[in-house]
Parts: sequence; C-alpha cells; structure tokens
Amino acid sequence: MSQYYAAQRTRNLFNSNRDTSFKLSRSKLELFGKCPRCFYVDRRLGVVQPPGFPFNINSAVDHLLKKEFDQYREALEPHPLMLDAGVETLPCRHEKLEDWRNNFIGVQVHHERTNLLITGAIDDLWIMPDGTDVMVDYKATSKDQPVTIDASWQDAYKRQMEIYQWLLRGNGLTVSDTGYFVYCKGQRGRPRFDAHFDFDILVIPYKGNDDWVDPCILTAHRCLVTDQISPVSPSCDYCVYYAATVNVVHG
Repeated sequence: MSQYYAAQRTRNLFNSNRDTSFKLSRSKLELFGKCPRCFYVDRRLGVVQPPGFPFNINSAVDHLLKKEFDQYREALEPHPLMLDAGVETLPCRHEKLEDWRNNFIGVQVHHERTNLLITGAIDDLWIMPDGTDVMVDYKATSKDQPVTIDASWQDAYKRQMEIYQWLLRGNGLTVSDTGYFVYCKGQRGRPRFDAHFDFDILVIPYKGNDDWVDPCILTAHRCLVTDQISPVSPSCDYCVYYAATVNVVHG
C-alpha cells in the first residue's frame, strides 16, 4: 500500500472558520502559481501531488556548503568564493539563522490580511559592510553547458529567491535586492570516476523584485476560502493525467 495515499489527510488542512493562522510554505505558494487546482486539492482536500524523487546528492552539497560557510562565519572571515566573485560580504551570524535554515521552522511572516503564516527555509545569509543582508541560495547540477539562471524552468529559482527576500524583510531585515546563487556544477570530463566527484562553483548574482509576493498570497487565500474548485489546468501534467485517466476509465 502506498505510504502517501493510504488515507486522505485530515491534518493541516485550511479551514476558514478557525481563528488560528494557517501555515503556508514557500513551496505551496509556488504550487498555487503552477496549478490552483492541485493547490486546492492539497491544502483544502488533503490529497498531495505524488512526490518527486529525492535529490540526495543535491542535499549533500547543500549540507557541505553550509558547514563550509559556517567555518568562515565563526571566524568572521569572507569565504574565498566571495573574494573570487568580488562580493564584499561576510557570512552573516544572525541569532535566528539556524531556525531560518531549519525546514520545520524556517523564516516566518504572519500575513495579517489573510491570517496566513508564510514560511520558507533559506540556505544562507550574507551581510555587507553597511549592515545590509544578502539572500543566498545553493544550487547543484551536472551538465555540459555553461551554468546560467536564464532557462525558463529556472524562473522558479528566481521566485524562490524573491519570496525569501520578502520573508526576511518581513522579519525586519534590510535586504539587498541583489541575492546570489552559489551554483555547484559537477565536472563530467574526467577520464575516471575513482570514487571522486569534483565541482566547479560559481557565484551568480540575481536582482530580485518581491512586488508580486503579496498579491500572490491574497489570490492564493481567495482560492482557499472558496468552495468552488478550480478547473483542470491544461499546463499541469498531474491534472491532465488525472483527467485522461478518468476519461478512459469512465468515459
């Protein structure tokens, strides 16, 4: 029996009659932007999309990068990657950083107009000499082409950066519009594996704009409070698959 669909979820569902705030993660806002129907079925009806395959190597890279940057954070020194990229910052030693990097806590902002608690776990935070904080996100890949953030599918990375910037500003931080992707690219041109995998690491700047976040939260809330489920989205693979299955089985 599937561990994901053994029973319909009954916890952590949105209920407009409750006075307590409802937690909504950054990833669920991203889901709403992609498919309001899947978002509604998940947060209102208790059926989540099938999970993707876990990227364990990417998680390992994240973990090692955090450990490495933490060494320089403790020493109050810039990481060599910062120096090589000409980024005049230090790893930030904010007292809440560990909570903000924790997937079960994250950066939290109570959105008063909707009573939604928006959350997201960041990878890192740097700080400029004037005290301005800089949002940093780690990414990992392995491909032959040069690494950029220009592909259409990477728009999700940019929205992720912008939501994190919005969350940090909601916690009173002065956050630079320019954040950085620390992008690790696995080298594929080595003649042998030899149980060793080398990476080229790039620090890629991105100037974010979080103006869309608040309107997105308001629209997502309107989706949650209605009893009218959104129609099948032709651009959502999950919706189209489900509709095609229903049509074949019952059509």
